[in-house]
Amino acid sequence: MPPEPVEMTGDAGFRRRVVRLAVTSAVALGAVWFLWATTVEGHPAVGAGLLAGWLLMPAVLGLSLRWPKIRYAVAVPSALVSLSLVAVCGLFLPESGVARAGWILLTVGVLLGAGMGAWFWYRWIPVPASWSRPFSPGRWLLVGVHLGLVGGGIALITAAALAWPKL
Repeated sequence: MPPEPVEMTGDAGFRRRVVRLAVTSAVALGAVWFLWATTVEGHPAVGAGLLAGWLLMPAVLGLSLRWPKIRYAVAVPSALVSLSLVAVCGLFLPESGVARAGWILLTVGVLLGAGMGAWFWYRWIPVPASWSRPFSPGRWLLVGVHLGLVGGGIALITAAALAWPKL
């Protein structure tokens, strides 16, 4: 049986990443929910999924600092946010081309992050040895792409909402 991935242990080095993820998810998912609430005319269930994901993700990550096995539960808020964003893209995209592009970029970024969690944390797909370390260059590259897509999506949605410049 292969050793347990460091992502699911109390490893001190990885704990710092979990704290950063908890803080980042609290801010980013709060922004996503706020943008949905103020810019999308969609079904309330979509907003409820985004709200639940926003509240659950940092809570689960925070609890996992004491009980690392709870990290498996991040699949719940991840699924709530992912499915809600897919619903926005499939059913409720706004008219503005910039806002549409923002929601699509955001959704692709969140799905990439969910896929990275399934791959690296849960090991649903074998991880090559060169990528098995949490701070390997390949992983940092994927994290950068994930953050760029999410941040770019949020920026485009915000710019369209503020009509800055007139979009």
